[in-house]
Amino acid sequence: MNRLFTFLALLFTPLLAFSAESGVNHFDLTHHWVGYTALAIFGLAYALVIGEEFTHLRKSKPVILAAGIIWGMIGWYYVQHGVPAEAEHAVRHNLLEYAELMLFLLVAMTYINAMDERNVFEALRSWLVRKGFGLRKLFWITGLLAFFISPVADNLTTALLMCAVVMAVGGGKPRFVLLACTNIVVAANAGGAFSPFGDITTLMVWQKVIHTPEGIVDFWSFFHLFIPAIINWGVPALIMNFAVPNEQPEAGGEEVPMKRGALRIVFLFLITIITAVGFHQFLHLPPVVGMLTGLSFLQLFGYYLKKTARKDLSPEDREHAGQMGDVVAFDVFSKVARAEWDTLFFFYGVVLCVGGLGFIGYLAMISQSMYIGLGPTWANVIVGLLSSIVDNIPVMFAVLTMNPDMSMGQWLLVTLTAGVGGSLLSIGSAAGVALMGQARGVYTFFGHLKWAPVIALGYVASIMAHLWLNGAMFN
Repeated sequence: MNRLFTFLALLFTPLLAFSAESGVNHFDLTHHWVGYTALAIFGLAYALVIGEEFTHLRKSKPVILAAGIIWGMIGWYYVQHGVPAEAEHAVRHNLLEYAELMLFLLVAMTYINAMDERNVFEALRSWLVRKGFGLRKLFWITGLLAFFISPVADNLTTALLMCAVVMAVGGGKPRFVLLACTNIVVAANAGGAFSPFGDITTLMVWQKVIHTPEGIVDFWSFFHLFIPAIINWGVPALIMNFAVPNEQPEAGGEEVPMKRGALRIVFLFLITIITAVGFHQFLHLPPVVGMLTGLSFLQLFGYYLKKTARKDLSPEDREHAGQMGDVVAFDVFSKVARAEWDTLFFFYGVVLCVGGLGFIGYLAMISQSMYIGLGPTWANVIVGLLSSIVDNIPVMFAVLTMNPDMSMGQWLLVTLTAGVGGSLLSIGSAAGVALMGQARGVYTFFGHLKWAPVIALGYVASIMAHLWLNGAMFN
C-alpha cells in the first residue's frame, strides 16, 4: 500500500517542484491555502500546455501567468510576516538559473537559424532526396543522421529536417512514413541524451555543477551514455526495420546549393561549442559565458558577409544593382529574432513555477517518497516514464533543484531516462509533437503508440546497458 501511495505521488512530481534555497524564516506552506492554490494554478496551466494542439494557445502563455500568480501569493505571504527578503532571494536565484540557460539556448538557436538561412539543412535534404536510396536504407540513414545531428543541433530541428526527407521520398507510402518518423523521434531523443548540447535536460545537468563521490558531472561524463543511447535507438530500429517496405523509389528533386559562408558558420558553431566547454572545464566559468563569446564570432562574420553582400549576386545582377541597400545582406539580429521565443518563455514559466512550488515546501515530501522510499534507481526510471506524459523540463528541473544525494552513475541514469523517456509516446517530446504536425494524418499518436512496446524494450535495454557498462559509477 505504501508503494502504491508513493507511485501516485510520483505521478504528480512535475506539479510538486522543489526549492534549492531555504532560510531561517522559510515557511512550510504545503498545508496552507497558498500551497494548495499554487498547485491548482500550475495544474491548470500545465493542462493548457498539454492541450496546446487542440486549443492553439501557445504553451508559454499559461505558465508565465501561473508563475506570476504563484510568486505573487508567496510574496504577499512573506510580506505579511515581515520577511520579504526571503522570497526575493529565492526568486532571484531562480531567475539567475533561467538566465544562464536561456542565453545559452538563444545563442545555439541563433547559430541554427543562421545555418538554416545559409541553406545548410536544405542542401543536406536535397542531397538525400536526389541519391535515390531504397526505403529501408533511407530508414536507417535518416535515423542515423538524426542520432548524430541532434547532439549538436536540437532534436526538434533534426527531426523536422529528417522528416522532410522522408516526406519527399515516401510521401505516398503511409506505412513507411509512420515507421520512419517514429524511428526519427527515437533516434533524435537518444542522440540528444549523451551530449550536454543535445537536449535542454542534459544542458541543465551540465550547467548545474553537481558534485558526486566520484567527482563533478562534467562535459566528458555524458559520453558514458553513448552506448546506452545507441541501444535505446538501435533495439526498436532493428525490430521496426522488418516492417519497412523493401522498395526502391525513384530519385528526384533539384540540387539546392549552400549560400556563401555556410560552411564557415558551421565551423564557427563548433568553435563556439569548444569555447563554452573550455570556459566551463578549465576556467570554471558558466558555459553561457563561452557561448556568448561564440556569438560574437557569428556577429563579426555576419558583419563581413554584410559588407561583401554583392558577392552573393551574379555578375549580371551586380551591374544592375544600386546601392548596398538594394542587396539583401546577412543580418545576425534577424537570426536572433527567429529564435523559438515561445519555447524560451515557456522555459521561464516552468522554472519560476517549479521554483515557487518548491519554495512553498514540497521538496521534503516528494524527496522522502521518491528517492528514499523507492531508491534512486527506480525513482530515476520513473522520471523517464513521466517524461513521456509531460515535458521533461519540469521533471528534470524538479530533480535538480531537489538535488538528491546520488552517485555519478545515478545522475547519468536520470539524464538518460529523462532524455529518452519522451520517445515512448509521440507527445512526450518536442520532436514527436512537431512531426505529428509535419506528417499530419500519417504520423499520429496512435500510430506511434502501436510501436510503444518495442520502444519500451529499447528503454529498458538502455538502462540495463548503463547499469552494466557504468556499474563502477554507482558505488
